[in-house]
Amino acid sequence: MTHAAALGDLRAFAEEADAGLLTPVSASPLVAALTGDRAVLAAILAVEAGWAAVLERAGLAPAGSAAVVASAAEAGRYDLAGIALRAQGGGNPVIPLLADLRKNVAALDAAGVGATKAVHTSLTSQDVLDTALMLLARNTVHAVLADLKGTTTALAHLAGQHADTLCVGRSLTQHSLPYTFGLRAAQWFQGVAAAGRQLENLEFPVQFGGAAGTLAAGTVLTDGSQATPFTLADALTDQLGLAPATAPWHTNRLAITSLGHALASVLDAFGKIAADVLFLSRPEVVEVAEPRAAGRGVSSAMPQKQNPVLSVLVRSAALQAPQLAAQLHVAAANFNDERPDGAWHTEWPALRQLLALALGAAGHLRELAEGLRVFPDGMRRNLDLSGPLLLAEGVTAAVAPLLAEQDGRTGKQQLQHVVDRTLEAPPSEQAAAYRKLFREAVPAAVVSDARLEELLDPASYLGQSAEITRRILAAYPEFDSTTTDANGASRG
Repeated sequence: MTHAAALGDLRAFAEEADAGLLTPVSASPLVAALTGDRAVLAAILAVEAGWAAVLERAGLAPAGSAAVVASAAEAGRYDLAGIALRAQGGGNPVIPLLADLRKNVAALDAAGVGATKAVHTSLTSQDVLDTALMLLARNTVHAVLADLKGTTTALAHLAGQHADTLCVGRSLTQHSLPYTFGLRAAQWFQGVAAAGRQLENLEFPVQFGGAAGTLAAGTVLTDGSQATPFTLADALTDQLGLAPATAPWHTNRLAITSLGHALASVLDAFGKIAADVLFLSRPEVVEVAEPRAAGRGVSSAMPQKQNPVLSVLVRSAALQAPQLAAQLHVAAANFNDERPDGAWHTEWPALRQLLALALGAAGHLRELAEGLRVFPDGMRRNLDLSGPLLLAEGVTAAVAPLLAEQDGRTGKQQLQHVVDRTLEAPPSEQAAAYRKLFREAVPAAVVSDARLEELLDPASYLGQSAEITRRILAAYPEFDSTTTDANGASRG
């Protein structure tokens, strides 16, 4: 094989190398389209083409040049693998891409308008790459939010449907108090909606500043015209649909760390749901199950297995996110001088991976939430495992004030003694033991049998579960389409 042929094979391999073979949570055409290398390339080219259009409108580039640059800025014209390799020469992909862009602009400038004068004039590589990453992030975040809102709507529906479905609350792995599955779904909803609101409130600012963040080249460029470097930056903001920036932010990375924090928060909320579903779908628990789909959840060895793969994938993303967000903060804290020597470069893979993980996980979680199978009978079976002991707190609160001190023990201490003795019995005998011991300590004249059964009814000790659920859903109306009519008006 010739060297040229070998290089061709390597480039073909490089084009496919980011397919996500070892990151199945984010291995999807949508994720690749919005966060892959080709998407980064397209975003860089969009910034360059947008800048050319801004310069032409301001009379700072030859008439007709923007159309030539836009035509040359089609991502399919460029050798992605070759640009990636050549980026090692300057430390970022903008430099080799610009060389190729200028060649293509010159080749396409049949009318000889001098369109190359509109390419990258007064910009620096960081202006272009930071702005391109903001474009990439904006597009990805919009897609994440679409799936996230599908998830919250499904969770709101579950919260309403199962408002009275009893289950057991757990604390430190042990049964704690009666609970409702509606409240559990509402708490899932709250975590996702609160994180989604952070994501929705993000701004994606344009970057501008020139070689050292002083706009020196832009000042020279606009000398004698009505434009200023700031009006050009605002025009680029409008051209690309990004947020304006008060000043260059080359070494002030709050835009990046805020984005990273919001993405990590979303994945935290996703991870909570995944962890709960993984536990609740265990065969010995069986309170919920993931939606079934052909070929999903299978084992290479055990034909009977139905693995909760959606939750596994979502949890895998949640476990990766904190380290990636931390990398963005580490980089931001080490942005020395007016352009750093390496810290900037470490942002790129961390940010892109966070975007990919959030988008991949959002799709999986939406499918999980919309198709979650709920088993109230299993919930009731598990709730009953603790028997009357599950209501010990409520019984004590209601009965202790009725008991006179006995042998130096308060009413609360007497009832605690009942619980302690009950726990000495085998689990299968504890329900009967509790009732017997309670009746020995508390005569029927103080608490009747009927009243005792009322106190031992799990539905009688749910506190403000229904109101908590209502308040959670009401706090995030924009994330619950079940509360709005077809015209977007609130129904309640």
